[in-house]
Amino acid sequence: MTYLAPRQGLFAIILLVSFCLQTLLLVISTDQQLSKSRALKGEQMVAQLIDEARLSLENKDRVSLSVIANRYTSEQDVTRILIKDNNDDILVPVGNAPMQQGDTIRQIATNGDAVIGSVALTLKDVSKGEIIAMQWPFVIGTMLLHLLLWLIYGYLARPTKEQISALSRNIQDLYREQYNQGDQRGYSRDLERGTVGNPADGQLSGGTSESVTENKVTNARTFNVHNEVNEYLRNQQNQETGDETGSLTATSEGDTEDKAVSTAKRHSSQSGGQTSKLSATRAVDSVRVQIVFHDEFNMLERLAPAQRLPYLALCTQLLNQAVTELLKQPLLLGVSATNEAHFEDDGASVVLKADNSHAKVALAGVMLAKLYLMLNKIIHDKHIELSRFALPAKAGVSDDVQSEPMTHLLQSIGKKEQLLILLPTAGLKQISNHVQVHSIMRPTTVYERECAIFDGGNDSLIQRLADVRNAVLMIEDEDESLI
Repeated sequence: MTYLAPRQGLFAIILLVSFCLQTLLLVISTDQQLSKSRALKGEQMVAQLIDEARLSLENKDRVSLSVIANRYTSEQDVTRILIKDNNDDILVPVGNAPMQQGDTIRQIATNGDAVIGSVALTLKDVSKGEIIAMQWPFVIGTMLLHLLLWLIYGYLARPTKEQISALSRNIQDLYREQYNQGDQRGYSRDLERGTVGNPADGQLSGGTSESVTENKVTNARTFNVHNEVNEYLRNQQNQETGDETGSLTATSEGDTEDKAVSTAKRHSSQSGGQTSKLSATRAVDSVRVQIVFHDEFNMLERLAPAQRLPYLALCTQLLNQAVTELLKQPLLLGVSATNEAHFEDDGASVVLKADNSHAKVALAGVMLAKLYLMLNKIIHDKHIELSRFALPAKAGVSDDVQSEPMTHLLQSIGKKEQLLILLPTAGLKQISNHVQVHSIMRPTTVYERECAIFDGGNDSLIQRLADVRNAVLMIEDEDESLI
Protein backbone atom coordinates (compact mmCIF):
# COMPACT_ATOMS: atom_id res chain seq x y z
CA MET A 1 0.00 0.00 0.00
CA THR A 2 1.35 3.45 -0.96
CA TYR A 3 1.20 6.16 1.72
CA LEU A 4 1.27 9.89 1.09
CA ALA A 5 4.01 12.11 2.41
CA PRO A 6 3.34 13.52 5.89
CA ARG A 7 1.69 16.94 5.92
CA GLN A 8 1.69 17.19 2.16
CA GLY A 9 -1.25 19.60 2.23
CA LEU A 10 0.58 21.91 4.66
CA PHE A 11 3.64 21.87 2.41
CA ALA A 12 1.40 22.81 -0.56
CA ILE A 13 0.06 25.79 1.41
CA ILE A 14 3.63 26.91 2.20
CA LEU A 15 4.57 26.69 -1.49
CA LEU A 16 1.46 28.67 -2.45
CA VAL A 17 2.36 31.41 0.01
CA SER A 18 5.92 31.44 -1.33
CA PHE A 19 4.65 31.77 -4.92
CA CYS A 20 2.34 34.65 -3.97
CA LEU A 21 5.14 36.48 -2.12
CA GLN A 22 7.55 36.09 -5.03
CA THR A 23 4.94 37.41 -7.46
CA LEU A 24 4.20 40.36 -5.14
CA LEU A 25 7.89 41.24 -4.82
CA LEU A 26 8.28 41.01 -8.60
CA VAL A 27 5.38 43.42 -9.15
CA ILE A 28 6.70 45.90 -6.54
CA SER A 29 10.27 45.93 -7.91
CA THR A 30 9.12 46.23 -11.52
CA ASP A 31 6.78 49.06 -10.60
CA GLN A 32 9.58 50.99 -8.93
CA GLN A 33 11.87 50.55 -11.90
CA LEU A 34 9.20 51.66 -14.35
CA SER A 35 8.32 54.66 -12.19
CA LYS A 36 11.92 55.88 -12.14
CA SER A 37 12.40 55.42 -15.89
CA ARG A 38 9.10 57.13 -16.68
CA ALA A 39 9.97 60.06 -14.40
CA LEU A 40 13.29 60.64 -16.21
CA LYS A 41 11.60 60.30 -19.56
CA GLY A 42 8.88 62.75 -18.54
CA GLU A 43 11.37 65.40 -17.43
CA GLN A 44 13.22 65.14 -20.72
CA MET A 45 9.98 65.42 -22.72
CA VAL A 46 8.88 68.51 -20.75
CA ALA A 47 12.24 70.23 -21.30
CA GLN A 48 12.13 69.42 -25.01
CA LEU A 49 8.51 70.61 -25.27
CA ILE A 50 9.39 73.95 -23.67
CA ASP A 51 12.26 74.47 -26.11
CA GLU A 52 10.01 73.79 -29.11
CA ALA A 53 7.06 75.83 -27.85
CA ARG A 54 8.91 78.85 -26.37
CA LEU A 55 8.18 81.16 -29.34
CA SER A 56 4.55 80.06 -29.66
CA LEU A 57 4.13 80.41 -25.92
CA GLU A 58 5.37 84.02 -25.98
CA ASN A 59 2.90 84.84 -28.74
CA LYS A 60 0.15 82.70 -27.16
CA ASP A 61 -0.35 80.90 -30.45
CA ARG A 62 -2.82 78.23 -29.47
CA VAL A 63 -2.79 76.48 -32.85
CA SER A 64 0.95 75.98 -32.89
CA LEU A 65 0.95 74.89 -29.28
CA SER A 66 -1.78 72.33 -30.02
CA VAL A 67 0.19 70.87 -32.92
CA ILE A 68 3.33 70.60 -30.81
CA ALA A 69 1.48 69.07 -27.82
CA ASN A 70 -0.32 66.51 -29.97
CA ARG A 71 2.99 65.10 -31.13
CA TYR A 72 3.91 64.33 -27.53
CA THR A 73 0.53 62.84 -26.60
CA SER A 74 1.07 60.22 -29.25
CA GLU A 75 3.54 58.63 -26.83
CA GLN A 76 2.08 55.62 -25.06
CA ASP A 77 3.01 56.80 -21.55
CA VAL A 78 1.68 60.38 -21.94
CA THR A 79 -1.98 60.85 -21.06
CA ARG A 80 -2.28 64.66 -20.87
CA ILE A 81 -0.39 67.89 -21.58
CA LEU A 82 -1.52 71.21 -20.13
CA ILE A 83 0.09 74.47 -21.32
CA LYS A 84 -0.55 77.73 -19.43
CA ASP A 85 0.56 81.29 -19.94
CA ASN A 86 2.29 83.55 -17.45
CA ASN A 87 -1.09 84.52 -15.94
CA ASP A 88 -1.81 80.83 -15.22
CA ASP A 89 -4.55 80.77 -17.86
CA ILE A 90 -4.92 77.52 -19.79
CA LEU A 91 -3.90 77.84 -23.40
CA VAL A 92 -3.87 74.23 -24.63
CA PRO A 93 -5.31 71.14 -22.79
CA VAL A 94 -4.49 67.97 -24.72
CA GLY A 95 -5.12 64.33 -23.67
CA ASN A 96 -7.60 62.29 -21.57
CA ALA A 97 -6.15 62.45 -18.06
CA PRO A 98 -9.56 62.54 -16.32
CA MET A 99 -10.04 58.97 -17.48
CA GLN A 100 -6.47 57.83 -16.65
CA GLN A 101 -4.70 59.08 -13.57
CA GLY A 102 -0.93 59.18 -13.20
CA ASP A 103 2.11 61.18 -12.14
CA THR A 104 2.24 64.83 -13.24
CA ILE A 105 5.49 66.66 -14.01
CA ARG A 106 5.30 70.48 -13.99
CA GLN A 107 7.97 72.92 -15.21
CA ILE A 108 8.01 76.69 -15.69
CA ALA A 109 8.89 78.00 -19.16
CA THR A 110 11.20 81.06 -19.18
CA ASN A 111 12.75 83.29 -21.80
CA GLY A 112 15.82 84.69 -20.15
CA ASP A 113 14.68 85.99 -16.77
CA ALA A 114 11.07 86.42 -17.80
CA VAL A 115 8.44 83.74 -17.10
CA ILE A 116 6.37 83.12 -20.19
CA GLY A 117 4.23 80.18 -18.98
CA SER A 118 4.27 76.63 -17.67
CA VAL A 119 3.90 73.08 -18.95
CA ALA A 120 2.33 70.13 -17.04
CA LEU A 121 2.74 66.61 -18.41
CA THR A 122 0.84 63.63 -16.93
CA LEU A 123 2.28 60.13 -17.28
CA LYS A 124 0.04 57.08 -17.17
CA ASP A 125 0.31 54.69 -14.23
CA VAL A 126 1.30 51.15 -15.09
CA SER A 127 -1.27 48.72 -13.66
CA LYS A 128 -0.30 45.61 -11.75
CA GLY A 129 -1.99 43.48 -14.39
CA GLU A 130 0.19 44.98 -17.10
CA ILE A 131 3.30 44.26 -15.04
CA ILE A 132 2.27 40.61 -14.62
CA ALA A 133 1.49 40.41 -18.33
CA MET A 134 4.93 41.77 -19.14
CA GLN A 135 6.60 39.32 -16.74
CA TRP A 136 4.49 36.28 -17.64
CA PRO A 137 7.49 34.01 -18.39
CA PHE A 138 8.82 34.53 -14.86
CA VAL A 139 5.38 34.01 -13.27
CA ILE A 140 4.67 30.81 -15.21
CA GLY A 141 8.18 29.50 -14.58
CA THR A 142 7.91 30.17 -10.82
CA MET A 143 4.54 28.42 -10.66
CA LEU A 144 5.89 25.35 -12.46
CA LEU A 145 8.93 25.32 -10.18
CA HIS A 146 6.78 25.32 -7.05
CA LEU A 147 4.58 22.58 -8.50
CA LEU A 148 7.69 20.53 -9.25
CA LEU A 149 8.94 21.02 -5.68
CA TRP A 150 5.59 19.81 -4.34
CA LEU A 151 5.70 16.68 -6.50
CA ILE A 152 9.30 15.96 -5.52
CA TYR A 153 8.45 16.34 -1.83
CA GLY A 154 5.43 14.03 -2.18
CA TYR A 155 7.64 11.38 -3.76
CA LEU A 156 10.74 11.64 -1.58
CA ALA A 157 9.03 12.18 1.78
CA ARG A 158 6.82 9.10 1.59
CA PRO A 159 7.42 6.72 4.50
CA THR A 160 9.45 3.64 3.62
CA LYS A 161 8.50 0.09 4.51
CA GLU A 162 11.03 0.10 7.35
CA GLN A 163 9.51 3.28 8.82
CA ILE A 164 6.01 1.88 8.54
CA SER A 165 7.07 -1.37 10.20
CA ALA A 166 8.79 0.53 13.01
CA LEU A 167 5.71 2.69 13.52
CA SER A 168 3.48 -0.38 13.61
CA ARG A 169 5.71 -2.00 16.22
CA ASN A 170 5.64 1.13 18.35
CA ILE A 171 1.84 1.26 18.20
CA GLN A 172 1.58 -2.42 19.10
CA ASP A 173 3.95 -1.96 22.02
CA LEU A 174 1.94 1.00 23.25
CA TYR A 175 -1.36 -0.90 23.13
CA ARG A 176 0.28 -3.94 24.68
CA GLU A 177 1.49 -1.85 27.62
CA GLN A 178 -1.96 -0.36 28.11
CA TYR A 179 -3.64 -3.75 28.00
CA ASN A 180 -1.02 -5.25 30.31
CA GLN A 181 -1.63 -2.53 32.88
CA GLY A 182 -5.37 -3.16 32.79
CA ASP A 183 -4.90 -6.92 32.83
CA GLN A 184 -2.52 -6.78 35.77
CA ARG A 185 -5.07 -4.81 37.78
CA GLY A 186 -7.83 -7.28 36.83
CA TYR A 187 -5.56 -10.23 37.56
CA SER A 188 -4.61 -8.82 40.95
CA ARG A 189 -8.28 -8.54 41.89
CA ASP A 190 -8.98 -12.08 40.66
CA LEU A 191 -5.95 -13.38 42.55
CA GLU A 192 -7.09 -11.73 45.77
CA ARG A 193 -10.58 -13.21 45.38
CA GLY A 194 -9.12 -16.68 44.69
CA THR A 195 -6.80 -16.45 47.70
CA VAL A 196 -9.60 -15.41 50.03
CA GLY A 197 -12.01 -18.00 48.68
CA ASN A 198 -9.55 -20.90 48.71
CA PRO A 199 -6.34 -20.45 50.82
CA ALA A 200 -4.85 -23.59 49.33
CA ASP A 201 -4.81 -21.93 45.91
CA GLY A 202 -2.50 -19.23 47.27
CA GLN A 203 0.22 -21.85 47.92
CA LEU A 204 0.93 -22.76 44.29
CA SER A 205 4.47 -23.82 43.57
CA GLY A 206 6.79 -21.56 41.59
CA GLY A 207 7.37 -24.19 38.89
CA THR A 208 3.89 -23.81 37.34
CA SER A 209 3.22 -20.19 38.30
CA GLU A 210 4.36 -18.76 34.94
CA SER A 211 1.97 -20.81 32.79
CA VAL A 212 -0.93 -20.34 35.18
CA THR A 213 -0.31 -16.59 35.24
CA GLU A 214 -0.26 -16.39 31.46
CA ASN A 215 -3.52 -18.34 31.18
CA LYS A 216 -5.20 -16.17 33.79
CA VAL A 217 -4.05 -12.96 32.11
CA THR A 218 -5.43 -14.21 28.78
CA ASN A 219 -8.74 -15.20 30.36
CA ALA A 220 -8.95 -11.92 32.26
CA ARG A 221 -8.34 -9.95 29.06
CA THR A 222 -11.07 -11.81 27.17
CA PHE A 223 -13.40 -11.49 30.11
CA ASN A 224 -12.86 -7.76 30.55
CA VAL A 225 -13.33 -6.93 26.86
CA HIS A 226 -16.41 -9.12 26.69
CA ASN A 227 -17.89 -7.47 29.76
CA GLU A 228 -17.23 -4.01 28.34
CA VAL A 229 -19.05 -4.91 25.12
CA ASN A 230 -21.96 -6.38 27.07
CA GLU A 231 -22.08 -3.33 29.30
CA TYR A 232 -22.31 -1.02 26.28
CA LEU A 233 -25.06 -3.14 24.72
CA ARG A 234 -27.02 -3.20 27.99
CA ASN A 235 -26.86 0.58 28.20
CA GLN A 236 -28.14 0.93 24.64
CA GLN A 237 -31.07 -1.47 25.05
CA ASN A 238 -34.43 -0.19 26.39
CA GLN A 239 -36.22 -3.52 26.71
CA GLU A 240 -36.12 -5.97 29.56
CA THR A 241 -35.18 -8.86 27.27
CA GLY A 242 -31.94 -7.10 26.38
CA ASP A 243 -31.13 -6.65 30.09
CA GLU A 244 -31.87 -10.28 30.87
CA THR A 245 -29.64 -11.38 27.96
CA GLY A 246 -26.82 -9.21 29.35
CA SER A 247 -27.29 -10.78 32.78
CA LEU A 248 -27.18 -14.32 31.34
CA THR A 249 -24.03 -13.43 29.40
CA ALA A 250 -22.38 -12.13 32.54
CA THR A 251 -23.46 -15.29 34.39
CA SER A 252 -22.00 -17.53 31.69
CA GLU A 253 -18.62 -15.90 32.30
CA GLY A 254 -18.71 -17.09 35.90
CA ASP A 255 -18.15 -13.80 37.70
CA THR A 256 -20.74 -13.53 40.46
CA GLU A 257 -19.82 -9.97 41.37
CA ASP A 258 -20.41 -8.68 37.81
CA LYS A 259 -23.68 -10.58 37.79
CA ALA A 260 -24.82 -8.71 40.87
CA VAL A 261 -23.85 -5.39 39.30
CA SER A 262 -25.69 -6.30 36.09
CA THR A 263 -28.80 -7.26 38.06
CA ALA A 264 -28.67 -3.98 39.94
CA LYS A 265 -28.39 -2.06 36.68
CA ARG A 266 -31.33 -4.01 35.27
CA HIS A 267 -33.50 -3.10 38.23
CA SER A 268 -32.36 0.50 37.93
CA SER A 269 -33.28 0.66 34.24
CA GLN A 270 -36.63 -1.00 34.98
CA SER A 271 -37.40 1.53 37.69
CA GLY A 272 -36.35 4.33 35.32
CA GLY A 273 -38.71 2.96 32.67
CA GLN A 274 -41.54 2.81 35.21
CA THR A 275 -40.84 6.42 36.19
CA SER A 276 -40.98 7.44 32.55
CA LYS A 277 -44.30 5.63 32.12
CA LEU A 278 -45.69 7.22 35.26
CA SER A 279 -44.61 10.65 34.04
CA ALA A 280 -46.46 10.03 30.76
CA THR A 281 -49.65 9.03 32.58
CA ARG A 282 -49.60 11.63 35.35
CA ALA A 283 -52.66 13.78 35.91
CA VAL A 284 -52.83 17.31 34.53
CA ASP A 285 -53.84 19.70 37.30
CA SER A 286 -52.31 22.83 35.81
CA VAL A 287 -50.79 23.99 32.55
CA ARG A 288 -48.48 26.82 31.61
CA VAL A 289 -49.09 28.84 28.46
CA GLN A 290 -45.90 30.49 27.21
CA ILE A 291 -46.08 33.22 24.57
CA VAL A 292 -42.89 34.59 23.03
CA PHE A 293 -42.18 37.00 20.22
CA HIS A 294 -40.84 35.68 16.93
CA ASP A 295 -37.99 38.22 16.77
CA GLU A 296 -35.43 36.88 14.29
CA PHE A 297 -33.35 40.07 14.14
CA ASN A 298 -33.59 41.18 17.81
CA MET A 299 -35.56 44.26 16.83
CA LEU A 300 -37.20 44.53 20.26
CA GLU A 301 -33.83 45.09 21.95
CA ARG A 302 -32.94 47.89 19.53
CA LEU A 303 -36.30 49.62 19.99
CA ALA A 304 -36.32 52.78 22.08
CA PRO A 305 -38.00 52.48 25.52
CA ALA A 306 -40.54 55.13 24.53
CA GLN A 307 -41.84 52.72 21.86
CA ARG A 308 -41.06 49.35 23.45
CA LEU A 309 -42.82 49.86 26.78
CA PRO A 310 -46.18 50.94 25.31
CA TYR A 311 -46.08 48.01 22.91
CA LEU A 312 -45.41 45.53 25.75
CA ALA A 313 -48.19 47.14 27.78
CA LEU A 314 -50.60 46.67 24.86
CA CYS A 315 -49.64 42.98 24.58
CA THR A 316 -50.08 42.53 28.34
CA GLN A 317 -53.55 44.12 28.29
CA LEU A 318 -54.54 42.02 25.29
CA LEU A 319 -53.45 38.78 26.96
CA ASN A 320 -55.15 39.50 30.29
CA GLN A 321 -58.42 40.38 28.58
CA ALA A 322 -58.17 37.22 26.53
CA VAL A 323 -57.79 35.16 29.72
CA THR A 324 -60.77 36.90 31.32
CA GLU A 325 -63.08 36.47 28.34
CA LEU A 326 -62.02 32.89 27.59
CA LEU A 327 -62.60 31.58 31.12
CA LYS A 328 -66.21 32.78 30.91
CA GLN A 329 -66.93 29.95 28.47
CA PRO A 330 -69.13 27.17 29.95
CA LEU A 331 -66.84 24.58 28.35
CA LEU A 332 -64.01 25.71 30.64
CA LEU A 333 -65.97 25.75 33.87
CA GLY A 334 -63.67 25.03 36.83
CA VAL A 335 -60.53 26.49 35.23
CA SER A 336 -58.91 29.60 36.74
CA ALA A 337 -55.73 31.61 36.27
CA THR A 338 -53.24 31.67 39.13
CA ASN A 339 -51.20 34.66 37.93
CA GLU A 340 -51.55 37.88 36.04
CA ALA A 341 -49.53 37.85 32.83
CA HIS A 342 -47.01 40.56 32.14
CA PHE A 343 -45.04 40.82 28.91
CA GLU A 344 -41.28 41.31 29.02
CA ASP A 345 -38.69 41.17 26.24
CA ASP A 346 -38.68 37.36 26.46
CA GLY A 347 -42.49 37.05 26.37
CA ALA A 348 -45.12 36.18 28.97
CA SER A 349 -46.64 33.10 30.61
CA VAL A 350 -50.01 32.26 32.13
CA VAL A 351 -50.61 29.41 34.58
CA LEU A 352 -54.06 27.83 34.50
CA LYS A 353 -55.21 25.37 37.18
CA ALA A 354 -58.13 22.98 37.49
CA ASP A 355 -60.37 23.63 40.51
CA ASN A 356 -62.02 20.21 40.22
CA SER A 357 -61.42 16.87 38.55
CA HIS A 358 -63.81 17.62 35.70
CA ALA A 359 -62.16 20.86 34.60
CA LYS A 360 -60.52 20.73 31.17
CA VAL A 361 -57.42 22.70 32.01
CA ALA A 362 -55.37 21.31 29.11
CA LEU A 363 -58.05 22.34 26.60
CA ALA A 364 -58.18 25.78 28.23
CA GLY A 365 -54.41 26.20 27.77
CA VAL A 366 -54.57 25.26 24.10
CA MET A 367 -57.54 27.55 23.50
CA LEU A 368 -55.85 30.47 25.27
CA ALA A 369 -52.65 30.05 23.26
CA LYS A 370 -54.53 29.84 19.97
CA LEU A 371 -56.75 32.78 20.94
CA TYR A 372 -53.79 35.03 21.62
CA LEU A 373 -52.13 34.04 18.34
CA MET A 374 -55.32 35.03 16.52
CA LEU A 375 -55.45 38.37 18.36
CA ASN A 376 -51.78 39.08 17.87
CA LYS A 377 -52.02 38.44 14.13
CA ILE A 378 -54.78 41.04 13.83
CA ILE A 379 -52.85 43.58 15.92
CA HIS A 380 -49.63 42.84 14.02
CA ASP A 381 -51.23 43.29 10.59
CA LYS A 382 -52.89 46.53 11.71
CA HIS A 383 -49.64 47.95 13.08
CA ILE A 384 -47.75 47.04 9.91
CA GLU A 385 -50.46 48.69 7.83
CA LEU A 386 -50.03 51.89 9.88
CA SER A 387 -46.20 51.64 9.64
CA ARG A 388 -45.83 50.95 13.35
CA PHE A 389 -43.64 48.47 15.17
CA ALA A 390 -45.10 45.02 15.86
CA LEU A 391 -43.85 41.45 16.10
CA PRO A 392 -45.45 38.09 15.31
CA ALA A 393 -45.76 35.59 18.15
CA LYS A 394 -45.54 31.87 18.83
CA ALA A 395 -46.95 29.93 21.79
CA GLY A 396 -46.38 26.74 23.73
CA VAL A 397 -48.61 24.78 26.14
CA SER A 398 -47.18 22.35 28.69
CA ASP A 399 -47.60 21.26 32.27
CA ASP A 400 -45.36 22.72 34.97
CA VAL A 401 -43.00 19.73 34.89
CA GLN A 402 -42.15 20.29 31.24
CA SER A 403 -42.28 24.10 31.15
CA GLU A 404 -38.50 24.46 30.84
CA PRO A 405 -38.24 21.99 27.91
CA MET A 406 -41.08 23.87 26.23
CA THR A 407 -39.09 27.11 26.57
CA HIS A 408 -36.17 25.48 24.77
CA LEU A 409 -38.48 24.05 22.09
CA LEU A 410 -39.94 27.48 21.37
CA GLN A 411 -36.44 28.89 20.95
CA SER A 412 -35.08 26.03 18.83
CA ILE A 413 -37.91 24.80 16.57
CA GLY A 414 -40.76 27.27 17.13
CA LYS A 415 -41.95 29.09 14.02
CA LYS A 416 -44.03 32.20 13.47
CA GLU A 417 -47.71 31.87 14.47
CA GLN A 418 -47.09 28.26 15.58
CA LEU A 419 -48.56 26.52 18.65
CA LEU A 420 -46.51 23.74 20.30
CA ILE A 421 -48.10 21.27 22.73
CA LEU A 422 -46.13 19.17 25.24
CA LEU A 423 -48.62 17.40 27.52
CA PRO A 424 -48.95 13.98 29.17
CA THR A 425 -51.46 11.43 27.94
CA ALA A 426 -54.24 12.79 30.16
CA GLY A 427 -53.85 16.26 28.67
CA LEU A 428 -53.80 14.93 25.12
CA LYS A 429 -57.06 13.06 25.80
CA GLN A 430 -58.71 16.30 26.91
CA ILE A 431 -57.94 18.03 23.62
CA SER A 432 -58.26 15.03 21.30
CA ASN A 433 -61.99 15.59 20.66
CA HIS A 434 -61.55 19.27 19.85
CA VAL A 435 -58.22 19.83 18.04
CA GLN A 436 -55.99 18.08 15.56
CA VAL A 437 -52.22 17.88 15.98
CA HIS A 438 -49.27 16.46 14.09
CA SER A 439 -45.82 15.39 15.18
CA ILE A 440 -42.51 17.06 14.41
CA MET A 441 -40.73 15.71 11.36
CA ARG A 442 -37.31 14.16 12.06
CA PRO A 443 -37.07 14.86 15.82
CA THR A 444 -33.61 14.94 17.36
CA THR A 445 -34.45 14.87 21.08
CA VAL A 446 -36.94 13.11 23.34
CA TYR A 447 -38.95 16.29 23.86
CA GLU A 448 -39.14 16.95 20.13
CA ARG A 449 -40.48 13.43 19.67
CA GLU A 450 -43.16 13.96 22.35
CA CYS A 451 -44.05 17.49 21.20
CA ALA A 452 -47.11 18.04 19.00
CA ILE A 453 -48.00 20.97 16.74
CA PHE A 454 -51.50 22.45 16.61
CA ASP A 455 -53.00 21.65 13.22
CA GLY A 456 -56.57 22.91 13.55
CA GLY A 457 -59.78 22.52 15.51
CA ASN A 458 -63.36 21.46 14.98
CA ASP A 459 -66.07 23.90 13.96
CA SER A 460 -67.42 24.49 17.46
CA LEU A 461 -63.99 25.26 18.90
CA ILE A 462 -63.08 27.66 16.10
CA GLN A 463 -66.43 29.40 16.48
CA ARG A 464 -65.91 29.79 20.23
CA LEU A 465 -62.46 31.25 19.67
CA ALA A 466 -63.81 33.64 17.05
CA ASP A 467 -66.54 34.86 19.43
CA VAL A 468 -64.05 35.42 22.24
CA ARG A 469 -61.66 37.17 19.86
CA ASN A 470 -64.40 39.56 18.74
CA ALA A 471 -65.37 40.23 22.35
CA VAL A 472 -61.76 41.10 23.27
CA LEU A 473 -61.40 43.37 20.24
CA MET A 474 -64.62 45.16 21.15
CA ILE A 475 -63.17 45.85 24.59
CA GLU A 476 -60.01 47.17 22.95
CA ASP A 477 -62.05 49.50 20.74
CA GLU A 478 -64.02 50.80 23.73
CA ASP A 479 -60.82 51.47 25.68
CA GLU A 480 -59.35 53.39 22.77
CA SER A 481 -62.52 55.49 22.38
CA LEU A 482 -62.47 56.37 26.09
CA ILE A 483 -58.84 57.47 25.77
